[in-house]
Amino acid sequence: MTRYQSLDAVRGFAVLGILLMNIVGMGLPAFAYMNPTVAGGDSGANLVAWALAYVLVDGKMRALFTLMFGASLLLIADAAEGKSPGAAGTHYRRMFWLLLFGMIHAWAIWFGDILVTYALAGSLAFLFRNMPPRRMIGTGLVILGLLMAWNFMGHFHFVQMRALAEAPGAAPELVAAWKTAYAELAPSGAAVAREIAGYRGGVMDVFHIRAETVIFFQTFLIPTNFVWEALGFMCIGMALFRLGFFTGAWETRTYAKLAAVLIPVGIVFGAPLAGKLWMVRWDPVTTFATDALAIPVHLAMGIGYAAVVIAIVKSGALKGAVERLAAAGRMAFTNYLGASLITTTLFYGYGFGLYGRFERAELYWVVFSVWAFQLTFSKPWLDRFNYGPFEWLWRSLVKMELQPMRRIA
Repeated sequence: MTRYQSLDAVRGFAVLGILLMNIVGMGLPAFAYMNPTVAGGDSGANLVAWALAYVLVDGKMRALFTLMFGASLLLIADAAEGKSPGAAGTHYRRMFWLLLFGMIHAWAIWFGDILVTYALAGSLAFLFRNMPPRRMIGTGLVILGLLMAWNFMGHFHFVQMRALAEAPGAAPELVAAWKTAYAELAPSGAAVAREIAGYRGGVMDVFHIRAETVIFFQTFLIPTNFVWEALGFMCIGMALFRLGFFTGAWETRTYAKLAAVLIPVGIVFGAPLAGKLWMVRWDPVTTFATDALAIPVHLAMGIGYAAVVIAIVKSGALKGAVERLAAAGRMAFTNYLGASLITTTLFYGYGFGLYGRFERAELYWVVFSVWAFQLTFSKPWLDRFNYGPFEWLWRSLVKMELQPMRRIA
């Protein structure tokens, strides 16, 4: 299979960048990811940290990571053509094992797993792999457009529900229904305290409190939201791969121009959304609307960030940094799971028990430390071995035989 340094470097950038948002759900109560007033601080450096992450990172790195998954899907499927078990056989074996890895990751390590979503969306995306690129892009945009409409429907549903409950003389059943619904959208102080206590407890305490969130993710959020967002981005990622975007086939100045347009446009449209959330104190009903409006922003900035990295790769600048970033990308599966293992051990009670003890801004020192470890560790590992540890395991399971691990001089 052909390796493209541009593809590896962008994947490395994405897997490192996604930790900037995941760290909040790892070290603080789950709802703090969306609402800084829940935990971690919402003023001073913590407010700045939230605002910068929301405008520059939140959803953008997930979009980029998912675009890359679509590109990699095609790269591997194309390489499997004409070989046993074929492109479809190889792909669906990969998705089966990815689903299993994701379930283990979600239930035993961290609730915010993305692998289950990728396995499900990837199984659907494969059906579109022979489409012309323009139709892939169109399909992806239609899926994302429908998802935006779904989120707007949720927003208007809760707006109406709240208005009816708060109207003078509202029926008791309407008031009760709104209180029940709002409790699902915004946890009480008691619920947050219970979550913190659970994650600071032993192995079974952590398991039980994590299981509640995993069930919500896997029975509601994944089937109604996450899998469709991922499918839309994957279709566009596959199209960009076919068009030569991710392989560096375009001119360097084209990538630079694309980045110079898409990233500022994303900031211009994303910053007002952050401002609106701050003004309404992160009202969960408003979040449905801002989530919908943010989807095209995530896509634009995800492509823009990829264009920046590819332009740097093609220019030949920062060779040492690019090599380490590409190595981190070649080990993206190991680095993604490894980050979860490191951070949950640091935060959870069966490890160092630091859950909920850091403010939001302080969490980024943990991110920088994990980055330093991964960038330092990935290249020397790949100088000696063919794959990262989890890449080797995944490949061996798909091939149904142990793959050669150590590099031959």
